[in-house]
Amino acid sequence: MVSIREVDAKEFIEALKEELKKIKELEPPKWVGVVKSGRHKERPPEQEDFWYIRAASILRRIALEGSVGVSRLRSFYGGRKRRGHKPAKFYKAGGAIIRKILQKLEQAKLVEKGSKGKGRKLTKEGQKFLNKLAYEVSKK
Repeated sequence: MVSIREVDAKEFIEALKEELKKIKELEPPKWVGVVKSGRHKERPPEQEDFWYIRAASILRRIALEGSVGVSRLRSFYGGRKRRGHKPAKFYKAGGAIIRKILQKLEQAKLVEKGSKGKGRKLTKEGQKFLNKLAYEVSKK
């Protein structure tokens, strides 16, 4: 059995993005194209399918780390903010996009809330879905 750790991350996220587009519960909200993904960004994302790429990346991150909350994901997707002549500073990513993606992944029954409110974790269906996709990616 091939696991997620054994396949190339970029290829896996690309394949997962295409599979997530087929799930109707993961429709992006209308405001996604006009908001920045964090305080450290200067402009909104320019990719057409940013929502699905971020959802695929979040799903992969949950699969790798186990139980993951919004705060840890905000730190992971954060970055340096350019502040002119002052030194650059790290800022976390915005939480709204991450939170909405997690809620929609819950509706799709791929993730569930962890015990005692400790973030989100994969469901059995979600693990099966990712393992099957990892196997398909490894065959390419």
